[in-house]
Amino acid sequence: MTDWRRDRVGAALRDENPTVLRRLAAGFAVMGDVQFLPGYCVLITDTPGVDRLTDLPRARRLEFLADMELLGEAVQGVCADRDPAFRRINLEIQGNHDAFLHAHVWPRYEWEGPDHTWRPVALHPIERWRAPEPETVLGPRHDALRAELVAELDRLGSAEH
Repeated sequence: MTDWRRDRVGAALRDENPTVLRRLAAGFAVMGDVQFLPGYCVLITDTPGVDRLTDLPRARRLEFLADMELLGEAVQGVCADRDPAFRRINLEIQGNHDAFLHAHVWPRYEWEGPDHTWRPVALHPIERWRAPEPETVLGPRHDALRAELVAELDRLGSAEH
């Protein structure tokens, strides 16, 4: 079996991507592989071969952006309830590293400290991604957080219909 990380979109479509929280209208809500900011999630496209938001027809772009907003609201609700030091959500579509459309949903916390709270997450030390602390690598210790995010996505999704 191929490593699901090599084709995250295809793996999600085949139900082989273990980071998937929920299928949304234009993509998949997934938990980030590294959780040094607890609650970090990513929205990935459900359209193979799409690299940029502008690769999608306008109606599909709006669906993707609505999914990004929904995921952001879910992460905000869960993280604010879990940690009184929660500050805000940062939403980013960059595409600098992974060549498929995806949007980062970063919860931000006061405990990040003055060198980080006002700066983009990308300016955190690179070791947090490349050589993360074991407790920040996505795994069973994050099951409760995962369940809360899924429940919040379900609650928000059902509220829209």
